[in-house]
Amino acid sequence: MSEYAWSVPGGLVERPGSVPGEPEIWVYADKFSYFAGETVSLRVHTTADEYDLEVVRDGARPQSIVKYLGLPGKQQLTPDDAYAVGCDWSESVAVTVAPNWASGMYLVLVRIRHEGVVVEREGFFVVKAREPEPADFVLIHTTSTMLAYNDWGGANHYRGVPDGSGDVPTPISSTQRPVARGMLRKPEGAARNIHTDTPGIGWIPRHPPYEWAWVNGYSRHHADAFWATYERPFTVWAEEQAFLVHHITQHDLHEDPSALQGYSCAVIVGHDEYWSWEMRDRIDAFVEEGGGLARFGGNFLWQVRIEGDAQVCYKNPFEDPMREVDPTRVTTAWDSPEVDRPGAWTMGLTGMAGVYSRYGATTPRSSGGFTVYRPDHWVLNGTDLYYGDNFGSAPMCVAGFEMDGVDFTFRKGQPYATGVDGAPEDLEIIAMAPAVTGSRDNWNGAVPIGAPFAEVQGIIECFYGSETPEHLRDLEYGSGMVACHKRGLGTVFNAGSTEWVNGLIHHDPFTEQITTNVLNLFAAQISSSNTKEN
Repeated sequence: MSEYAWSVPGGLVERPGSVPGEPEIWVYADKFSYFAGETVSLRVHTTADEYDLEVVRDGARPQSIVKYLGLPGKQQLTPDDAYAVGCDWSESVAVTVAPNWASGMYLVLVRIRHEGVVVEREGFFVVKAREPEPADFVLIHTTSTMLAYNDWGGANHYRGVPDGSGDVPTPISSTQRPVARGMLRKPEGAARNIHTDTPGIGWIPRHPPYEWAWVNGYSRHHADAFWATYERPFTVWAEEQAFLVHHITQHDLHEDPSALQGYSCAVIVGHDEYWSWEMRDRIDAFVEEGGGLARFGGNFLWQVRIEGDAQVCYKNPFEDPMREVDPTRVTTAWDSPEVDRPGAWTMGLTGMAGVYSRYGATTPRSSGGFTVYRPDHWVLNGTDLYYGDNFGSAPMCVAGFEMDGVDFTFRKGQPYATGVDGAPEDLEIIAMAPAVTGSRDNWNGAVPIGAPFAEVQGIIECFYGSETPEHLRDLEYGSGMVACHKRGLGTVFNAGSTEWVNGLIHHDPFTEQITTNVLNLFAAQISSSNTKEN
């Protein structure tokens, strides 16, 4: 049996003709985001003679914006490697964004009928606001991490080349293709990348999201990234709390140095594992000028390059041809010696520390929550949490799946960053949760596991060779962290966990209060970017 849980044979492979005779319909937009007045070019492939199309602004109260019925269907020629080169489908429908369309995530629902059954798939685009006021904050959608895990067409940055069945990754991921089923829309209660029970003696690890995907016909990566798992539940919660949310994408950060201008608070939610150099530059400048970065996410790890309509990420620095041109732009870990821009410089924490909790055989009987170490920190105001208290525990597991941390030590019962990994000197570690860098294989290959420890060590050795720093040598045990630090005139709050949003889904009062404290403070502050003229 394969060592990777996601490698179990079978499962959905989305590409035209993958299942002969099965009805097909997919859609994508030519860009990820638009302003009012711009035209969304939608490209649709279907085996049906006709289809319906609906645009819905998603959120706490989904709103149908426009419908088209009985559109003529067309089967579009699709390259075998569309995951890398794009689909190159012709335009099917053009929709102009009206001035009254509020900033938000817009789902494009396409439907056909086959033997009396409705078959539906989704695409998306984000509508951006031209003026930041009167938003409380702007939510940055994690489009780079979506591209890393999107296996529509058969492959992603993890597996699938050439036909969707193997574990060979593609270093190139195209924006010009549909999004894997489940990343945009799925039923409530779909399994997440955590196990919520506490197993007994003799337990064998299982991976609920993969099992759910195989049974229900969704991508095996449905829970790894993007809207349905992360940004949507946060947006629903925020709108229910009467926050006014604006929306942009990571790609907007990459392309537009002024994307955050005028906002005092920027928010990231869930899984933001992948960033470009330019994206980081925008975030760093925003905070330096007085902005508040509220990161309710985890696993800040890889540099990517955006090249035209594609994202590039080799991970192994020796495979990236950029290594001979500009080593700082090599698509590998931020903390690697080639790039030498530690993740903690931006986020306070790094994906190299931690990492896994409650995912397969990683800390399977941990509490699933965070333990408080600085109860007097302003982030915890109104929570009534004491030193040593735990919040967000199982079955919510807000400290779960992938978490960020730093190298640390204890003094007088409180954790302090050592700084050897680039952690800021003023980093305040507020709460912590045990984590491991990978799973031990205690079943001699008989049971698939999610993140093999040996693989993690191999990656680190690939980066550093015989010069591996002491704090990374044989690193197996770590910690996920909730932390805060200042940068220039601004502040970064980092929840350090991909599963923080699960506390909001289940209305954990502690997670909700902490989230509200951060958003209220950052939304109320004035950053110098607020006062700059366009």
